[in-house]
Amino acid sequence: MIRLSVLDQSPIRKGGTAFQAVRETIELAKLTDRLGYHRYWVSEHHNILGLAGSSPEVLISHLAGETKGIRMGSGGIMLPNHSSLKVAENFRMLETLFPGRIDLGLGRAPGGDRLTAAILNPSNSFVQNDFIQQLVDLRDFLTDNAEPDSIQEKVKAIPVAETCPELWILTSSGESALIAAHFGMALSFAQFINPTGGYASIQAYKERFQPSEALPAPQASVGIFVLCADTKEKAEELQAVMDRQLLNIEKGISEGILSYEEIKPYVYSDMERVRLLHNRGRMIAGTPDTIKKRILDLTQEYGIDEVVVSTITYDFKDRVRSYELLAEAFELEKRL
Repeated sequence: MIRLSVLDQSPIRKGGTAFQAVRETIELAKLTDRLGYHRYWVSEHHNILGLAGSSPEVLISHLAGETKGIRMGSGGIMLPNHSSLKVAENFRMLETLFPGRIDLGLGRAPGGDRLTAAILNPSNSFVQNDFIQQLVDLRDFLTDNAEPDSIQEKVKAIPVAETCPELWILTSSGESALIAAHFGMALSFAQFINPTGGYASIQAYKERFQPSEALPAPQASVGIFVLCADTKEKAEELQAVMDRQLLNIEKGISEGILSYEEIKPYVYSDMERVRLLHNRGRMIAGTPDTIKKRILDLTQEYGIDEVVVSTITYDFKDRVRSYELLAEAFELEKRL
């Protein structure tokens, strides 16, 4: 059985508003809950005008209240931007409100540019050892398993929840895979960011995994852009829009998601075509049968049983249809 999950960055279309993007996130969360998706993650980004998702902990609280059975979490909290104690308290509160349904996905990237990250946390050194220490602190705050005479023994993260959120490490380079293995945390590889290195990262994670109290065996997933449509022609249009969107991101252009009619006349340079082909490895586009085969091939290659799907389109109806078709193709069990 393959578990399908969702990553939502609350994208804003060109000419649209953050209000629309967040309302669409709410509707998509309710839809994918009914369709039987396993978990729903929201992201943390800063100073990127084309995305509305800046505060996952706030959004998770609302989305969990609007849904019934789907797990809710962060994909992810960019830990160097925050105090470990405050992250622990935010997610203990979420776990108290929605016990057994909360995921805490953690990343070490800034979720934007270095200047913005430095403003978010002026003490951010962007050093790996500091990130590792934050993980130690966060784990101890969440579990109350602190060393004698440590800060975590003297300062408690409140409220003290009876359950703990699932802890995930997010990686796109593979370096954090070894950190996840060391701490006995789950791992999600972001192929939607980096189309190469996923297999090696997950294998290294599995080989070096050290069981923890929360996770006795390795658990991994892969995140990828998926564009599913009723026809091949429609899927190609959605893919063309995504091609242009990824190129714009690489160029630092943040004008929102463009329509197919607007990008259709564009003629790519030779260098842009090289990038386009590279970025195609970050996405899967096609009709349901094609998508299902490629996802099954991906899970078999990586030795995983969960794929986190991110779908970005100009028209929200196309986004909804993509998730519907995918749920039908995998015969997900619907929730009442």
